[in-house]
Amino acid sequence: MAQLPQTPLSSGPRTGQSEWQLPLPDIDDDEPLAEVLRQLSGFFVDAIEAPHTFEQLRTASIGHILKPLIRSLSERCHHPDVISALLILKWRFASGEQDDRGVNEARGYACEIVAWNFLAHLPEHELIDYLLHELTTLQFDSPNAPADAEEVVQEDVQSSRRPEDGNDVERSGLLWGRGPAVTQTSLKDPRMVTENDEPLSSFIGLNALEIAAVIEAKQFLSQRVVQKVVDDIWNGRIIFWESLSVHTKKKAKIYNSGRADPYCRLRVPKYQKSFEAMFFALFLVLYYAVLVERKPENFTVVEGFLYVWIAAFAYDEFGEFQDAGSSFYGTDFWSLWDLGIIGIGFAYMISRVIGLAKNDAYITDVAFDILSLEAVFLLPRVCALLSLIPFFGTLIPCLKEMTKDFIKFLGIVVILFCAFLTTFTMLARGEFTANEMLWTMINIFFGSSYLGFDIATKISPALGPALMLCFVVLTNILLLTSLIAILSQVFTKVMNHAREEYLYQYSVFVLEASASRRLTYYFPPLNLVPLLLFRPLRLCLPSEQIRSARIVLLKVTHFPYIASIWFYEELNAVMNRWQTSSRFQKRLHFVNADQNTPIPHLQPHLRSRSELSVPKTPASGGRPGQGLSESDIAVVLRRIDERLAKLERKLDRPGT
Repeated sequence: MAQLPQTPLSSGPRTGQSEWQLPLPDIDDDEPLAEVLRQLSGFFVDAIEAPHTFEQLRTASIGHILKPLIRSLSERCHHPDVISALLILKWRFASGEQDDRGVNEARGYACEIVAWNFLAHLPEHELIDYLLHELTTLQFDSPNAPADAEEVVQEDVQSSRRPEDGNDVERSGLLWGRGPAVTQTSLKDPRMVTENDEPLSSFIGLNALEIAAVIEAKQFLSQRVVQKVVDDIWNGRIIFWESLSVHTKKKAKIYNSGRADPYCRLRVPKYQKSFEAMFFALFLVLYYAVLVERKPENFTVVEGFLYVWIAAFAYDEFGEFQDAGSSFYGTDFWSLWDLGIIGIGFAYMISRVIGLAKNDAYITDVAFDILSLEAVFLLPRVCALLSLIPFFGTLIPCLKEMTKDFIKFLGIVVILFCAFLTTFTMLARGEFTANEMLWTMINIFFGSSYLGFDIATKISPALGPALMLCFVVLTNILLLTSLIAILSQVFTKVMNHAREEYLYQYSVFVLEASASRRLTYYFPPLNLVPLLLFRPLRLCLPSEQIRSARIVLLKVTHFPYIASIWFYEELNAVMNRWQTSSRFQKRLHFVNADQNTPIPHLQPHLRSRSELSVPKTPASGGRPGQGLSESDIAVVLRRIDERLAKLERKLDRPGT
């Protein structure tokens, strides 16, 4: 197995060497990714030799050691995968051999800081290119590398891409390949990179934002410059599909209403989630209608629609699972609710059909009882959009972490509970059955201590009271108090990083909706139409014809969705124009009568009075005495936006 040279970047020991004299990576635009990783990792290994927190590296004096690298990358590096390389290095340091001092963790934080500051120096179009550029192939220029190394990697990439419903569209899940073989990879030497290195092959097909979500780079994702891109993806200002044709490829770009196909707006995450909420609302209506009507002996039309809704939702979730991958799919808080809805729905459908086929009233009643459980998962799922609100969205990571620790703590509780249950059951044989004793102990555990003391002598006149006292003290005092303390500690820990946790969940929420490589995406329950229509045709028609037919079917069936999106966007544009006009009407109040004075409340932020002065001569179409024309207002708006953009970039940079 060939491997790249392991020579460290620094030519000699660092004793007596200034930190500012560390050799900087020299990365060419066409440098292989493996070489980029080697050079960057060598710098971080040499630069960071002590543990530091993210805030210390960002604000303290130790953080200045990263500034030469940031400056060098910003001025000389134009490699499209440099952000992805920095994030992969963060994962490598975090998943490497653990050290007691936490130096590898500090190096991972340094990678995030360098990536964030590199992005802060970029204009918007380059920001999109760096964050949303996907890793494609790996090339190795080592003299020991085999000639077919690239072909080997290409085969691995192709194996992780699967067609959907006859489409030859490449698609890879966000965590495709992130299995035990990857997570258990050790990092003995961060400079070591080979053509079969798991961290490299595991991230092929992902862009930098998706890699950040995969490796849980929460500090990087929470930065303003990164969140602006995530917000633009959510709102549809950045799109991945501009047209619907057989040969269309996925590529991130700024949305242009004049060029883009209107049906590509179906892929905007904000609209997808909105129509998903409407689907769940109709699901809930059908659910209540079936339970309220409740006709065990007959199969009703409403019940048939409920079956369609359950099947469509299950098929849609299966597609999302394939798009995102198992690990990324599990990071979504609502995925467990979705699986619960599907599981209960299918259990109801199966038992209902069996009950009707056998004409068994008992099985039919059990089927409706199972359907009654659906509300436990369906009602919270209808309100899933509330997780986009920071107040509610912050509580979700808290609940996830507290649930994990509660399950861990539950193991100790079960062990002690089983021990006392066995003892009490043996002592009370003839007085209490095992089921009666189990239910009594559950009541005692949840606070009904008096029940235990009342039956203690019945269990055993000699040993019963003492054992019951020990059980009550262990459960109601020690275990419950310890559990509350542990959960409080977890809650405090998560809330201390509430902003990062919320923005991470929000980013996953957005990226999961935009990660699909499917050219045509059908909203449920319409997704059942191409499933029933085109699946059989795949045996006799070429894939291009099927893709073309799917596009036509999408435009026919989803016209109402496009109409509602168009109406919303037009109404929103009118409201924005009205608000802009109203805002400038208020600002014009501060303009002097001679129309030669800049807006007063902006004057402290301008370099000179002439930078934002109002022209003396009115624009074409205007008359003296009418005030500012529309072209003058547009000039003022543009200059204000440019000034605010400069201030935002300064705020994003450390030390300003």
